[in-house]
Amino acid sequence: MDDVDRRLLRALQDDAGLSHVALAELAGSSPASCWRRIRALEEAGILKGAVRLVDAERVGRGVNVMCQVRMRSHAPADRTAFEAYLATRPDVMEAHSMSGEWDYLLRIVAADVAGYERFLMRDLLNHSNVATAASHFALSQVKYTTAVPL
Repeated sequence: MDDVDRRLLRALQDDAGLSHVALAELAGSSPASCWRRIRALEEAGILKGAVRLVDAERVGRGVNVMCQVRMRSHAPADRTAFEAYLATRPDVMEAHSMSGEWDYLLRIVAADVAGYERFLMRDLLNHSNVATAASHFALSQVKYTTAVPL
Protein backbone atom coordinates (compact mmCIF):
# COMPACT_ATOMS: atom_id res chain seq x y z
CA MET A 1 0.00 0.00 0.00
CA ASP A 2 1.47 3.32 -1.04
CA ASP A 3 0.57 7.00 -0.47
CA VAL A 4 -1.93 7.03 -3.35
CA ASP A 5 -3.76 4.05 -1.83
CA ARG A 6 -3.82 5.81 1.55
CA ARG A 7 -5.25 8.97 -0.01
CA LEU A 8 -7.91 6.87 -1.75
CA LEU A 9 -8.82 5.16 1.51
CA ARG A 10 -9.05 8.46 3.38
CA ALA A 11 -11.28 9.94 0.68
CA LEU A 12 -13.54 6.87 0.59
CA GLN A 13 -13.88 6.90 4.37
CA ASP A 14 -15.02 10.52 4.16
CA ASP A 15 -17.46 9.93 1.29
CA ALA A 16 -17.96 6.51 -0.29
CA GLY A 17 -20.18 8.09 -2.94
CA LEU A 18 -17.40 9.98 -4.70
CA SER A 19 -17.00 9.25 -8.41
CA HIS A 20 -13.80 7.70 -9.72
CA VAL A 21 -12.98 11.05 -11.31
CA ALA A 22 -13.34 12.88 -7.99
CA LEU A 23 -11.39 10.15 -6.16
CA ALA A 24 -8.62 10.29 -8.75
CA GLU A 25 -8.34 14.05 -8.31
CA LEU A 26 -8.12 13.72 -4.52
CA ALA A 27 -5.62 10.88 -4.72
CA GLY A 28 -3.46 12.40 -7.45
CA SER A 29 -4.10 9.57 -9.87
CA SER A 30 -5.95 8.92 -13.15
CA PRO A 31 -9.54 7.63 -13.02
CA ALA A 32 -8.52 4.31 -14.62
CA SER A 33 -5.66 3.83 -12.15
CA CYS A 34 -7.98 4.81 -9.32
CA TRP A 35 -10.53 2.18 -10.39
CA ARG A 36 -7.80 -0.53 -10.59
CA ARG A 37 -6.46 0.44 -7.16
CA ILE A 38 -9.92 0.32 -5.60
CA ARG A 39 -10.52 -3.14 -7.09
CA ALA A 40 -7.13 -4.31 -5.77
CA LEU A 41 -7.93 -2.93 -2.29
CA GLU A 42 -11.29 -4.76 -2.38
CA GLU A 43 -9.67 -8.03 -3.48
CA ALA A 44 -7.08 -7.70 -0.71
CA GLY A 45 -9.89 -7.34 1.83
CA ILE A 46 -8.76 -3.84 2.83
CA LEU A 47 -11.91 -2.23 1.43
CA LYS A 48 -15.17 -3.83 2.42
CA GLY A 49 -18.73 -2.84 1.44
CA ALA A 50 -19.81 0.76 0.93
CA VAL A 51 -22.61 2.01 3.19
CA ARG A 52 -24.51 5.20 4.00
CA LEU A 53 -24.56 6.16 7.67
CA VAL A 54 -27.98 6.70 9.26
CA ASP A 55 -28.52 9.16 12.10
CA ALA A 56 -29.92 6.81 14.78
CA GLU A 57 -31.62 9.59 16.72
CA ARG A 58 -33.51 10.84 13.66
CA VAL A 59 -34.92 7.36 13.03
CA GLY A 60 -36.05 6.85 16.62
CA ARG A 61 -33.04 4.95 17.99
CA GLY A 62 -31.47 7.70 20.07
CA VAL A 63 -30.61 5.70 23.19
CA ASN A 64 -27.08 4.24 23.12
CA VAL A 65 -26.20 1.64 25.73
CA MET A 66 -22.89 -0.06 26.39
CA CYS A 67 -23.64 -3.44 27.90
CA GLN A 68 -21.04 -5.69 29.48
CA VAL A 69 -21.89 -9.38 29.49
CA ARG A 70 -20.50 -12.20 31.60
CA MET A 71 -21.00 -15.74 30.29
CA ARG A 72 -21.99 -18.79 32.34
CA SER A 73 -19.52 -20.91 30.39
CA HIS A 74 -16.51 -20.23 28.21
CA ALA A 75 -16.87 -23.45 26.24
CA PRO A 76 -16.39 -22.86 22.50
CA ALA A 77 -19.90 -24.12 21.66
CA ASP A 78 -21.47 -21.74 24.18
CA ARG A 79 -19.53 -18.76 22.85
CA THR A 80 -20.44 -19.71 19.28
CA ALA A 81 -24.13 -19.99 20.20
CA PHE A 82 -24.09 -16.60 21.94
CA GLU A 83 -22.31 -14.92 19.03
CA ALA A 84 -24.83 -16.43 16.60
CA TYR A 85 -27.63 -15.00 18.76
CA LEU A 86 -25.98 -11.54 18.67
CA ALA A 87 -25.76 -11.72 14.88
CA THR A 88 -29.57 -12.00 14.71
CA ARG A 89 -30.17 -8.89 16.83
CA PRO A 90 -30.45 -5.70 14.73
CA ASP A 91 -30.39 -3.54 17.88
CA VAL A 92 -26.90 -4.85 18.75
CA MET A 93 -24.72 -2.51 16.72
CA GLU A 94 -21.36 -3.81 17.92
CA ALA A 95 -20.22 -6.84 19.86
CA HIS A 96 -16.67 -7.32 21.10
CA SER A 97 -15.21 -10.36 22.80
CA MET A 98 -13.20 -8.92 25.69
CA SER A 99 -10.35 -9.81 27.99
CA GLY A 100 -10.68 -9.11 31.69
CA GLU A 101 -13.64 -9.32 34.06
CA TRP A 102 -16.37 -9.15 31.38
CA ASP A 103 -16.61 -11.49 28.40
CA TYR A 104 -18.38 -9.25 25.89
CA LEU A 105 -18.99 -5.56 25.35
CA LEU A 106 -22.08 -4.70 23.32
CA ARG A 107 -23.29 -1.40 21.91
CA ILE A 108 -27.03 -1.40 21.65
CA VAL A 109 -29.36 1.23 20.20
CA ALA A 110 -32.92 1.57 21.44
CA ALA A 111 -35.85 3.92 20.98
CA ASP A 112 -36.01 4.63 24.69
CA VAL A 113 -35.04 3.23 28.10
CA ALA A 114 -38.14 1.05 28.18
CA GLY A 115 -37.16 -0.47 24.84
CA TYR A 116 -33.71 -1.27 26.15
CA GLU A 117 -35.21 -2.76 29.31
CA ARG A 118 -37.35 -5.10 27.18
CA PHE A 119 -34.28 -6.22 25.25
CA LEU A 120 -32.29 -6.73 28.44
CA MET A 121 -34.93 -8.46 30.57
CA ARG A 122 -36.77 -10.48 27.91
CA ASP A 123 -33.98 -11.37 25.56
CA LEU A 124 -30.39 -10.93 26.69
CA LEU A 125 -30.69 -12.07 30.31
CA ASN A 126 -32.88 -14.99 29.23
CA HIS A 127 -30.19 -16.33 26.91
CA SER A 128 -29.02 -19.64 28.36
CA ASN A 129 -25.34 -18.70 28.17
CA VAL A 130 -25.60 -15.27 29.85
CA ALA A 131 -24.82 -15.13 33.57
CA THR A 132 -25.12 -11.38 34.11
CA ALA A 133 -24.91 -8.02 32.42
CA ALA A 134 -24.13 -4.41 33.36
CA SER A 135 -25.56 -1.49 31.40
CA HIS A 136 -24.07 1.95 30.88
CA PHE A 137 -26.20 4.62 29.20
CA ALA A 138 -24.46 7.17 26.99
CA LEU A 139 -25.48 10.70 27.97
CA SER A 140 -24.16 12.23 24.77
CA GLN A 141 -21.95 11.29 21.87
CA VAL A 142 -18.71 13.22 22.16
CA LYS A 143 -16.96 11.58 19.20
CA TYR A 144 -18.03 9.12 16.55
CA THR A 145 -16.13 8.06 13.49
CA THR A 146 -15.97 5.06 11.23
CA ALA A 147 -12.70 6.20 9.66
CA VAL A 148 -9.63 4.11 10.46
CA PRO A 149 -6.49 6.25 10.86
CA LEU A 150 -4.11 5.77 7.96
